[in-house]
Amino acid sequence: MHAVRLHAFGPAENLTYETVEDPVPGPGQVRVAVAAAGVHLVDTTLRGGDKGPAPALPELPTIPGREVAGTVESVGPDVDPAWLGKRVVAHIGFVPGGYAELTVTEAARLHELPDTLGFPEAVALIGTGRTTMGILQFTELDGDSVVVVPAAAGGIGTLLVQYAKHAGATVVGLAGGPAKVARVTANGADLAVDYTDPAWSDEVRTYLKGLGDGGRTATVVFDGVGGDTGRAAVDLLGPGGTHLSFGWSEKKGPVSLTNEELAARSITQINPLGAAMTEKAGGENPIRTLELAALHAYAGGYFTPAVQTYPLARAAAAHRALETRATTGKVVLIP
Repeated sequence: MHAVRLHAFGPAENLTYETVEDPVPGPGQVRVAVAAAGVHLVDTTLRGGDKGPAPALPELPTIPGREVAGTVESVGPDVDPAWLGKRVVAHIGFVPGGYAELTVTEAARLHELPDTLGFPEAVALIGTGRTTMGILQFTELDGDSVVVVPAAAGGIGTLLVQYAKHAGATVVGLAGGPAKVARVTANGADLAVDYTDPAWSDEVRTYLKGLGDGGRTATVVFDGVGGDTGRAAVDLLGPGGTHLSFGWSEKKGPVSLTNEELAARSITQINPLGAAMTEKAGGENPIRTLELAALHAYAGGYFTPAVQTYPLARAAAAHRALETRATTGKVVLIP
């Protein structure tokens, strides 16, 4: 089969498209003919030699990739043969194998897909959608909510805008450049602004002042950007507001607020990732609970993921685009 392998940690160019042996499913496993493989920002971190949230760096050489969708084409011992031929999606965890024409994973990780759900969109739901549902656990959105979404054209941002609008909230989406701003508008945001414009926060404040009789302030900031943009977004929060900080794509780190500032402004800052997310989801398998929630949200019309696809052989280009924030929606490789 063809796969993308990493032989040395470093830049995106270290990802090479090669011919390797087909993987063999072991006990409890299935082999999936991959139709779509997700690319995550964590993949770029691991490739560069920083384990980030992963338990450890992978042993080299490795085939990156943690999210796949496709068709079950063989099963290992102790697996129900009824899985053969099923359209499925799975988050295969921090193990190698996603960027390939074939991959193996535990049957217990599989979700069967309806014919109406495309493979690239399924990949977005199982990873980005799962995280989105995990973030949304930490706030209640309704018609009184005023939501600000930095990086609103990204994978998570797209879903947050859609979900918030479905809940009746007023949504302000931030994006970099006219093309992305247009996508955020088309996605349903009440106001979409270009955060590369130094006056963007003034534009938002003017808009919020025009809401209702006495104007409004933001009630929730979904911040996956951090840095200067995230800080300016947090400054839009009114008393009682919530700052959900789940990333820092600006590379300047997350927005850090002192206890004194939080108390003085009566706002709450929450990091919803990691143990906090799984503890909030609860149950015996909180990750699967969130995956199912994302699939159900799609089926219920709460959101539809946006994807940007690259051929598998161009995985390096996909990594570069993701790292430079030149992508919209979930980045997906197509073998």
